[in-house]
Amino acid sequence: MSDVIMEMQYQTESSWPTDPFLTKVGSSGDGPLEKIERLAAENAVVIFSLSTCCMCHAIKRLFCGMGVHPTVHELDEDPKGEEMEKELARLIGDSSVVPIVFIGGKLVGAMDRVMASHINGTLVPLLKEAGALWL
Repeated sequence: MSDVIMEMQYQTESSWPTDPFLTKVGSSGDGPLEKIERLAAENAVVIFSLSTCCMCHAIKRLFCGMGVHPTVHELDEDPKGEEMEKELARLIGDSSVVPIVFIGGKLVGAMDRVMASHINGTLVPLLKEAGALWL
């Protein structure tokens, strides 16, 4: 089992650590996990979303309002979206999956984690480090 997958399993098998930016992804392949890893590794900011979800819309607006142009992957428009949604739920250890955000290849988490990072001032430095924000 690769180190990346082992890190992700650790993330789901234990409680969330105090640093929500623990998990790093970046391999490739054909399965849902590999597609998630590839998208996260190839883009500064990735939002896994459902096109009809109001929370997903809110997180997209947050990033766009900050001048960040995230890659948005609409799970309901992907033929393998259900499988990806199950894999994302497994990664974060929660059944309420979307929106899920990756920044700089690192799993940030769901809406609550992104908003907590924004409020405590760690979101902007993370976006700058990932090359998604140049302010």
